[in-house]
Amino acid sequence: MPKEISIYRGNMYNKQLLLTSIFCICNMLYAGLANAQANYPNRTIQTIMPLQAGSGVDILMRPITQKMSENLGQAITIENIPGGAGLIGTAKVAQSSADGYTLGAFNDSILTMLPNLYKKIDYDPVQSFTPISEVAAITFVMVANPSFPGNTAADLVRIAKEKPGKIDYASGGNGSPQHIGMEIFRQYTGAPIVHIPYRGAAAAVTDVMAGQVPVMISALSVVLPHIRAGKLKVLGVASKTRSPLLPNTPTISESVKGYEFSTWGALLAPKGTSPAIIEKLTESLATALKDQKLREQLIQQGFEFVPLGPDHLKEMIAQGLVKMKKVIKDGGIQPD
Repeated sequence: MPKEISIYRGNMYNKQLLLTSIFCICNMLYAGLANAQANYPNRTIQTIMPLQAGSGVDILMRPITQKMSENLGQAITIENIPGGAGLIGTAKVAQSSADGYTLGAFNDSILTMLPNLYKKIDYDPVQSFTPISEVAAITFVMVANPSFPGNTAADLVRIAKEKPGKIDYASGGNGSPQHIGMEIFRQYTGAPIVHIPYRGAAAAVTDVMAGQVPVMISALSVVLPHIRAGKLKVLGVASKTRSPLLPNTPTISESVKGYEFSTWGALLAPKGTSPAIIEKLTESLATALKDQKLREQLIQQGFEFVPLGPDHLKEMIAQGLVKMKKVIKDGGIQPD
């Protein structure tokens, strides 16, 4: 046999051997991945909360993840990473392995407000995550120190216009839901109110109760105990309809036509998380929210349940980005 033919056949054999080896390795990897997904979860799931403990989303997600943990047979922990207005914790989720063992518990500020506020962030609200589901809408209320002379949102507008630039409002920081909610109110009414940003909503609530700042807008779940204790008074409910928890309190839109504001909490996973894992998590969430005791507990804190799955959440993020872009641009809102 000529030498060159022998070499050719040897090369062909080596190529076939290489292709066979690659095929076997791919099959093994696929089988291992499929087996891992079938056995999911087989260890603790970490849920990163890029907000302070005691925030609206934190209050919402802790009992829900506990119930999901029971359904899945594995622990689900929550780690609060509130630095950088929420950007640090959110980026950590985006950069985590897409294996279903790191999730993000976000509000719409993380996904629709901050991306419009900061020129450069370490995540893309659409491309960096795989949606699991919106969990609940979060009712907001406008509250004031009991000494504030007004009793309605319309009173706030009147007083602010009588004293231009003299009426402050508190928030959890630039671009926070408390800031955006009041900025939308300012744009609707023309009330010359002045923003006082704090490092977190809890500090803002504390100073409103102390009378350092007269008013703010807040998640009902955060301020309801203080309202019941008489430490805050409510000027209006920000949602379309009155809250069953405050049936005698008018909505803000009853005195300021067209105004409405609420936020939502959601669960997401890193980009590339498999559909099988997303489906299992979505089903676990839906099962958790069928628990009547859990539902009643959270309804009594001002949450409205709307777990509609990944596609709905993806659409909400896209719509929210467009809406918040206009609000932030029109308000000239800048980062801290």
